[in-house]
Amino acid sequence: MLEGLFDILLSSSFWAAAIRIATPLMFGVLGALICERAGVLNLGIEGIFTAGAMAGWLAVYLGADLWTGLLAAAATGAAFGLIHALLTVPLGLSQHVTGIGVTLLATSLAYFTYRVYLPNVATPPRITPFQPVAIPGLSDLPFLGPALFQQTPLTYLALALFALAALVLYRTPLGLAIRAVGENPAAVGAQGLSVHGLRIGAVVVGSAVMALGGAFLTMAAFNAFFFEMTNGRGWICIALTVFASWRPGKALLGALLFGAFDAFQLRLQHRLGGVVPGQVFLMLPYLLSIAALIAVSRGADYPKALMVPYFKGQR
Repeated sequence: MLEGLFDILLSSSFWAAAIRIATPLMFGVLGALICERAGVLNLGIEGIFTAGAMAGWLAVYLGADLWTGLLAAAATGAAFGLIHALLTVPLGLSQHVTGIGVTLLATSLAYFTYRVYLPNVATPPRITPFQPVAIPGLSDLPFLGPALFQQTPLTYLALALFALAALVLYRTPLGLAIRAVGENPAAVGAQGLSVHGLRIGAVVVGSAVMALGGAFLTMAAFNAFFFEMTNGRGWICIALTVFASWRPGKALLGALLFGAFDAFQLRLQHRLGGVVPGQVFLMLPYLLSIAALIAVSRGADYPKALMVPYFKGQR
């Protein structure tokens, strides 16, 4: 039994699947991290996932190329992020209520748009999705090559965005301002910077990144749009942001861990499905994620001004 488990964990195909499953979570947790670093909780992520999945798929289905479809998904996410930002930043409305409202709005509009364009379709039409790309030289490396360097372009994009986000947040004046506005917005305002502008910009960018996670589902993992296909991934990303203590490196690690848990349960289900009920395997990645979240959340260094509205001149 133990030997079989180790065989799973030491196989390159297992880790290739884990990275593939983790990719939409990478986009989602990075987008949530950018929003929350600036002090804005974005619970619209689940709806933004759905809207991004729908927009990217529909653009390609209507004749656009895959990269244009990806841009359409990002633009859709940015638009919903702007709605959330305008309601919560200058107006100071509840970030919880507004975020849930954005989720309901984005999800409903995605389903409505699907029915408008395809009113009488029972089976979702297919598109040609992104295909895995083997990076010359690196894909031939033992173990690491098949696991990491034979993924779709969107996985490479997600990893590149993590590197870019870490560089911007910790090595540039803009990143310092974003982190400061999530910690002490009054001090940022005293320096003559626009607190509202920084927060709105961060939410718009973060929401665009979130939508890429939804686009991955329809344009790389699958090749069609299905209702409820996001399957709660947005809420998982909110939890992973806490697990990561709002740091890009730990956020990437958290997404990969959840991907590994999910890939592991699929293989366990295949091996032990006749002995253990399937629902136990489906619960496994969520139970392990909850355990990991509990273990690290007590010491999480959260942004001090997270969910705290800022009004100029107010103490």
